Amino acid sequence: MKKILVIIICLFALSANAIEKKTTFDKDLFDKAQSDGKIVIVSSWVKYCMSCAGQMKILKQAKETGALSDINFDNIEYFSFDITNKEIADLLNVKFQTTLLIFENNKEIYRSLGETTRELIYDAIKSSI
Repeated sequence: MKKILVIIICLFALSANAIEKKTTFDKDLFDKAQSDGKIVIVSSWVKYCMSCAGQMKILKQAKETGALSDINFDNIEYFSFDITNKEIADLLNVKFQTTLLIFENNKEIYRSLGETTRELIYDAIKSSI
């Protein structure tokens, strides 16, 4: 009985922190955003990765709530992709989930691995503008 209770608690904890993950990366949109002079943020994830969900949640909150009030999100394009998509991973030279990339003027200006600290992610975005 204790094992079943532990399993139920673990499943509840995982579902409580879950965030919808889907691949939004599209090479044509990625190229267009860069040619339009936008800052491009790309994050990688894998289905059961909690740090990926944490990173994506921070990025989503920042964009939706305008938490970075001194940043104009109209000039930022955000993409995410499942790290198991080998074509995208190879294109961006990403080997691990929870990789965060920022591009400006058609070149990569920031890369982090496993970053889930809100302040550091915000600082990285701010420094790219």
